[in-house]
Amino acid sequence: MGVNISELVEPVKKEVEIESLVGRKIAIDAMNVLYQFLSIIRQPDGTPLKDSKGNITSHLSGLFYRTTKLLQAGIKPCYVFDGKPPQFKEKTNLERMERREEARRKYKEALERGDVEEARKWAQQGVKVDEDIVKDAKDLLDAMGIPYIQAPSEGEAQAAFLCKEGKVWAASSQDYDSLLFGTPILLRNITITGKRKLPGKESYIEIKPEMIRLEDLLKHLGIERKKLILIGILVGTDYDPGGISGIGPKRALELVRTKSVEKVIEEIKKDWKFDVKPEEILEFFENPPVEKNCELKWKEPDEEKVKKILCDEHDFSVERVENTLAKLRDSKGTQSRLDSWFK
Repeated sequence: MGVNISELVEPVKKEVEIESLVGRKIAIDAMNVLYQFLSIIRQPDGTPLKDSKGNITSHLSGLFYRTTKLLQAGIKPCYVFDGKPPQFKEKTNLERMERREEARRKYKEALERGDVEEARKWAQQGVKVDEDIVKDAKDLLDAMGIPYIQAPSEGEAQAAFLCKEGKVWAASSQDYDSLLFGTPILLRNITITGKRKLPGKESYIEIKPEMIRLEDLLKHLGIERKKLILIGILVGTDYDPGGISGIGPKRALELVRTKSVEKVIEEIKKDWKFDVKPEEILEFFENPPVEKNCELKWKEPDEEKVKKILCDEHDFSVERVENTLAKLRDSKGTQSRLDSWFK
């Protein structure tokens, strides 16, 4: 879900053209995009793409074709996978599991009624990313020559660290948590650019990448990052879902502007209903566990391995996969900012 501070971010959010990102190294929140692909890439009735053995392949399709589009645009993506979440996120994860189970139940009921639109809606809400899906994704990325990092804890925290250290230019996620973790630049929508059908309608919208600079956001709000984290705690993060009753983003901003962090925390403890202390959440966002000694290296794709995974094991079209690989080979000679791509 992520922290809901969109109305505070909106004034500093800028649309960017994908072409403007040529040569940029971007750390992508892997779990975020896997959920995207599993949610979006489906049959009209909500059924995910599957191979002849019944294995779900929506995530592989999204990862291969959309990552290739990024590469063709001259972008150097790497993916960051979640590790072990903090203990105080356990309740949130259990609640999410329950909601997904309920969504899958309603999906089956809608299918039995023949309500295709309703079935698709519940199917998208019932998405589950398990260990097999994560392993599939890592195997494919390895074959494509795309680096990935296994974070010790939250993937967004690791991506933010890479950006702060200058190992990548930006972190990419649909959620705004990356800003609380301190990423200097957050990119959204880079894996879902293009026309997208509106749910329940026959109309489409054009989705473009969006960029938010943390420095611009803090300057616009007139606060420091610690107070941005506190706003997140007030409105609700993954660690205190729902936050403090009756406090939205604008009210939270007003509070942190007029009072010290310590004073706000002291006051919200009167209405605090979570097992974790607000100070613990604040500390986690400021100093999350991250892998500090990680190297990013892009390699030539192993085309035979890619075809083995996609075509031999999961029944992808050989012709389409080969055509995509050929386009990727051709694009390497036209990327203007890439003096040494495989470094």
